[in-house]
Parts: sequence; structure tokens; C-alpha cells
Amino acid sequence: MEEDDDLWQQYLEVDDDDSGGGPDSQDLSSSSSSYLAGFVIANIVGLRYYSGTISGREMVGLVREPFNPHDANAIKVLNTRMAQVGHIERSVAAVIAPLLDSRLLSVEGIVPKPPKNRNPYRLPCQVHIFARPDAIPLVRDALDRGDLQLIDESDPQFALSEAAIVQERNSNSKSKAGNGARRIDDIFALVGTEDEEKSVQLEPPKEVVVSELYAHQKEGLGWLVRRENSSDLPPFWEERSGKFVNVLTNYQSHERPEPLRGGIFADDMGLGKTLTLLSLIASNGPGSTSISSVNSLEGEDETSITSGRQKKSNSGKNAGRARKRRKLDDGVRSTEVLGPKTTLVVCPPSVFSSWITQLEEHTRPGSLKVYLYHGERTRETKELLRYDIVLTTYSTLAAEFSDPESPMKEIEWLRVILDEAHLIKNFAAQQTKAVIALKAERRWAVTGTPIQNSSFDLFSLMAFLRFQPFSIKYYWQTLVQRPLAQGSKHGLSRLQALMGTISLRRTKDNQSGNKSMVGLPTKTIETCLVELSAEEREYYDHMESEAQNTVREYIDADTVLRNYSTVLHIILRLRQICNDMALCPSDIKSFLPSDTLEDVTRNPELLKKLASLVEDGDDFDCPVCLSPPIKAVITTCAHIFCQACILRTLKHLNACCPICRHPLSKSDLFLAPSTQSSKDDESKAFISGRSVSSKVSTLLKLLLETKKQNHTVKSVIFSQFRKMLLLLEEPLKSAGFGILRLDGSMSARKRSEVIKEFGNSGPGAPTVLLASLRAAGAGINLTAASRVYLVEPWWNPALEEQAMDRVHRIGQQQEVRVVRLIVRDSIEERILELQERKKKLASGAFGSKAAKEQKQMRVEDVRIVMHL
Repeated sequence: MEEDDDLWQQYLEVDDDDSGGGPDSQDLSSSSSSYLAGFVIANIVGLRYYSGTISGREMVGLVREPFNPHDANAIKVLNTRMAQVGHIERSVAAVIAPLLDSRLLSVEGIVPKPPKNRNPYRLPCQVHIFARPDAIPLVRDALDRGDLQLIDESDPQFALSEAAIVQERNSNSKSKAGNGARRIDDIFALVGTEDEEKSVQLEPPKEVVVSELYAHQKEGLGWLVRRENSSDLPPFWEERSGKFVNVLTNYQSHERPEPLRGGIFADDMGLGKTLTLLSLIASNGPGSTSISSVNSLEGEDETSITSGRQKKSNSGKNAGRARKRRKLDDGVRSTEVLGPKTTLVVCPPSVFSSWITQLEEHTRPGSLKVYLYHGERTRETKELLRYDIVLTTYSTLAAEFSDPESPMKEIEWLRVILDEAHLIKNFAAQQTKAVIALKAERRWAVTGTPIQNSSFDLFSLMAFLRFQPFSIKYYWQTLVQRPLAQGSKHGLSRLQALMGTISLRRTKDNQSGNKSMVGLPTKTIETCLVELSAEEREYYDHMESEAQNTVREYIDADTVLRNYSTVLHIILRLRQICNDMALCPSDIKSFLPSDTLEDVTRNPELLKKLASLVEDGDDFDCPVCLSPPIKAVITTCAHIFCQACILRTLKHLNACCPICRHPLSKSDLFLAPSTQSSKDDESKAFISGRSVSSKVSTLLKLLLETKKQNHTVKSVIFSQFRKMLLLLEEPLKSAGFGILRLDGSMSARKRSEVIKEFGNSGPGAPTVLLASLRAAGAGINLTAASRVYLVEPWWNPALEEQAMDRVHRIGQQQEVRVVRLIVRDSIEERILELQERKKKLASGAFGSKAAKEQKQMRVEDVRIVMHL
């Protein structure tokens, strides 16, 4: 286990610097528009210096090593187990490395089956070159100048390529694959069959769980327990003549690979996943330690549950090694007293209250001992191991990731559960690396929306599960990402087979789609088209025309990436106009930087103004970590990042902007001014004494109609713009509504108080909750309401589903009505088009029928949204 953990730590370091180009690499050389240009033959050298071996035809990873002290162009070669085999010979690396650094191409390596009497010091390797069509001539020219022969489709030797894409093409042109080889899609088909054991029901121990589970929860518990106690080979592994072979990569080993004890628990939101997981924790299996009976959670708040900070102990190291001693005399695995019993649950702060509430409602008081590892917390590993459940947050793990003495890193947990696991969709983020590095026997990624933007969201989940070979980026890109993104007819079927192998997904509706599987009331979704007033229409059309001209210039000049942040701001402002003109400043032109870097550089005030815009749009993400910017920084090339993200980038050799590749140094960064303290006062000033917009007027009309029918009905109004929530307060109060607000500026404790107050009934109880999706879109229960209003559409349809399912979930007793407010003939209608693309991908991943995946190219998306 310790050796495996060392390998995974190496993997985290390797993948951070690989040739894929970082977190947004799918937008560059490894994007959907990247195609196989051909391959070159190179030798892997230095075999005698490294432990990694190649025993047959095998895919290998080619990883840039820019800080190699002996060769700045070094490209190291890793096998499937992430052990280094050697390096690509210097003459070839000298040509390919600069192209990798400039992101003109990406590479994949395959070692053909070595001859019996091979040279012990070198090994031939086919280096396959992938590039965008427009970059292929540049790549070809560079290879020619470096005296490297690019073997492409016009060359007879191209048929000798071992690449899966070529083998598939060759096999399609023949009646069957030659030499008895198994096609990759045939291999996927073998493991993608539905597992009948998913339907086996299991009761939780009644001495711990006092609530009766629904049938689907019992089935889910049965599936979870069976996977945790599996002794089968992991998917895609076979035993052949005493050896163990990964049939996808052809890697061979004499050691039996560890079973995959975990997976993706992807039940639809609102189906009671938390209770099912509590039942799993209570059902740790035969021979497990008895659940401690200690302090009840009743009446305890977050502070009283959390222990004080203490001195660090080394007991965690010993406890982590205890697993190795956990075998009975008859050789059967069992979790006895020497083994770990503690489950680590990682979730957003807003979900803490949900876990505590579920514990109070569904478990016997004192049957499970829980520790909140958040805020002021113990450093004693021995103390933490006394608990059955340790609750922590992604941000806490990220903060301790660089701390070698963190007890989170020392302890080997019985299991780790990632709640709202889609939050680790960006592999380059610190919190993602932190959860991947955790030591655990069993690993669960829990999310109702495993795919939010693209199939690449799944890669981080594979890395967390340590599901080889998909947990390694270059294998994920080769086997799944590229064929899926390029619309291959086999791409979606591979993804479906993969998800069917390691995930459990049930939706609220049964297969016929007309009856809820848990007896929930129906949910109806309707779109209310809003007509702008004459003044608003004139203003919107004028601003959209100016924005279209600006974006068209970027597209024509092929500078969309360079001006990525500016385009986002333009789109942001058009969306805000649809809500209310007051949200958009009249001097929008001042926020559009000149296309010349010199003008931008000489105007630091402009840079600070651009950075401050981040606070106006909750959906704006740092391009590096794909999360809302923390301490927003803007570069001289007008791109916005988290301060920590861009500073980490500048530590690399030849530091440049991750978006446009413009050279950067610390002097090229500007910190956005902080306006948090005066936000509320400024917002109240800008909304006082003014008429309401067409969208606000429409929303008020809908609310008043509902109130007239039933004055006790509660509604949740979601907006991604905090200023919009503030703007709504005054007209709603004037109309006689009791309101509460829930947004990201509140502490976890305050959010919990707001949710509890919203659940109250009786005279004077609040009937409207104004909620930010960032604060209320995951893990909380708002079943007190039966009406949901989405003030504007989100880019990500999965976030909208999360918003709806805060209300439409187990515990809901009334019919749920969801209303989306969309301005007619506006950017909002076109955002709905993009949503449909993402919905098809997300539903197709778990579907039984393959459908051609549509390409998602950033520039094309911009064209659609801007109506160009």
C-alpha cells in the first residue's frame, strides 16, 4: 500500500506538468479538433537506469520533463503503473519538446511487441502526433527540419501503426481483425454489460439506522456493500498463464492487482444518497469493529462537535500500516480491531448541516461518533481514528495539501466518500490533488451530476478512484476523450460501458418515464418568455450590436482565446441587461480592452476594473482551477485568474499566460480591488427609488398569482447574480412577501439558520427564499417550498437540475412547479441551445443506446451565443 501511495504521489506530480497543457488542455492540442497527423519512430533509451519494464506491445505515457538537469528537452516514458521506463532519445526530443511546449501538438506512445533478441539498452517506440488541422503544416515543417520522418496516411508504413484509431480503421476495412487481435471496442463491450447484482436489496443494521429505507436505497446499499467486499480482478484485467494482463494497454504483471473497491454513486439528486451512505458506514461488514456509542449530536452545534487543536502524534502512521496485519489465519480478508474503521466524508461547507441532520433523523443517538474537521481542529491522528465519521471540506484538504504533517495525509481511512464529487472536475485544482492523494481502502465519488460540462469532467473521478488505466490522463485521452470528442461512433458506447462498469445511476422516474420510483409528487418545468419594454429592447439591441462587432473582430482575427476574459464579460453584461438594466453599467465600452497589448499595459485602472467585474458574475471561473477566483488577479493581456493559480504558473520555465501564451512575470499582474465590505450598502443605493424591470415585473406577477391561490405556498428564487437578489428584496417586501436570503457571503452556520427558518410554518413565516446557486445549489434540503423560479439560465444545465432538486426530493409532499424566466429574442434563448448539447452528453453516458456526440468547440459556442 505504501508503495502504491508513492506511485500515486508521483502521478500527481507528473500529470501536473504533462504535455496535455494543463487543466484546459482540451481546448488546445488535445481538443476535439485535434487529429492524428501520423507517427515517428523513436528509441526509448536509458532503460537500465529505471525500474519500469515493458513486456509486450504496450501503450506508454510520454511526459515532458522541462526541469530535467541533464536535458531541457527531456521527454520521459512511463508504463501503465506509472513507473519510468526511460527517455525518448535526445535527437527526437529536441524536435518534439518545443512543439509540445508551444502546444502545437500532443503525443501518444506505443511500444510495438519487442523482438525476442532485442537491444537491452533501447526500445523502439511509435510516437503518434496529434494536432489541429491548421497546425499540421507547421508541425510537419518542424519535423522535416529536425530530420524526422512523419509517417502519415500517404505512406505505406502507416498501416504498421499500433494506435487504436488506426487499428480500428484497419479492422473496419476487413472482415475481422488480423492476427486474432481483439478490437478495443470489443473489449469495452465485454465489461459494459448491466450487472444484475445491482438489484439485490440489503437491510442496514437496525441498531444503528432506525429509519426504514426505500426499496431503491436498499438496492443501492446492496450494490455498495458488494463492491466494497469484492475480491474480483479490476475491470479490463485478465489472468493469463499465471500473469495478470490489462487487456487495454497490454501491461503485464506477476502481482495480482488490487480489486476496485469503490465507484461512482450517481443516483439522481433528491433520492436519499446520504441515508444510503450512512447505512453503508453502519454496515462495515463481518468482523468490523463495533460502532462506538458516544455523544449524541442532539443539541450540539458545529463548535461543540469539533475538538480543540492538540499536539500532533505519530500514531496515524502506525494505524495506517495496521491494514497490512489484518488477515485471519484462514486467509480471508476481514476488518478486525487492528484495521481502520473511520470513514472520511469530504463535502462543501453547505452540506455539513445536511449530514448532521440526516444523522439526527435516521440513526440511533450515540450509535455513530462524528468529528467535524473544519475550522479549529485537532492535529492528533489517534484522536481522529476514534471516530466513525470525520467530516471535512474540499477547501480544508486543499489548504493542508502542502503540509507534510497533516493528519489527513497520514491516516489510511477505511473509506473516503466525496460528496458533491463533481467539485473536483478540474484535475489541476489543489483540492482535486488533495483528495486523490488520500489513502483509503475504499473510495466513493458521490454526485447526481458526474458530467457537468463535458466528458472530461469524469477524468478527475477516475484519478480519485485510481481506476487504471483511465486514471492516467494520456490513457483517458486516447481511449475515451478523443474518440468521444471527435464524434466517433464508438466514443459514446465506450463511455457508457465504462460508466456501467463502475457506477450506479437511478433517476426519479422509472424507465417508462411517467411514474416516480419513490412516489415523489410530479415536477413540471415551464419556460416563461419575457417581453422587454421598448426602452429595454432598444438598450439591449444597441449593446448586443456593439458586442457582436467586437466579438466578430476577435473571431476574424483568430484572437478569441487571447481575449477570452473580455468575451466572457461581454456575454455577462448582455445577460445582466436581460435581468435589469441597472445591473449593467452604461459605460460598457470602457470594459472592452483595446486589441493592442500596449494600450492595456499602460492602463492599470482598466485592468482593475475588469478584475472587479468578477464579483458581478457568480458563474465566472478562473481558467486554471475552474472555480470562482480567489483574490482575483488580471494580467496585462486581460485574463483573470486566482492569485495562487497564476503565481503557481509563473514558477514554470518560460512562464506565460495559460490562455493566450503571452509571456508573463509578476510585474504583469494586477490585484482586483476588494469591495466586499461595502457591497450591501452600494447595492441598496443603486436599487432605491427606481422602477422594476420587465423580468422582475413578470416574476412578481407569477408570485402574486400563486399567493392568491394559496398564501402558504413557499417559493425559492434562484439567481447567479448577488446584486439581482438584493434588487429583488425591496419590490418583494412591498408586495407583502416575507423573504429570506441565502448567498455565498454567509457563513455555514448562518446558511443553516436561514434554511431552518425557511422551513417554519404558521403566521408570519417567510414564504420566499432568495438564493444564490453557489450557496444553495448542492446538498441542502428546501422541501418546504413547492415553487422554483430560475431568474436566468445557467451555462451548465446540471447546476439548474441541482437547483430544482433542492425542492423536488424525498420529503416533498406537494407538486413542484419550476418556472424559467427567459427574455425573448435574446442571448438567454441561445444559452438554452448550448444547454441541450450538454444534456445529451450527460444522459448518453448512462444510456443504453449510443448516439453520435456533438463536438463542442469554444469558438463555435461563442458564435451561437452571440448570434453570429
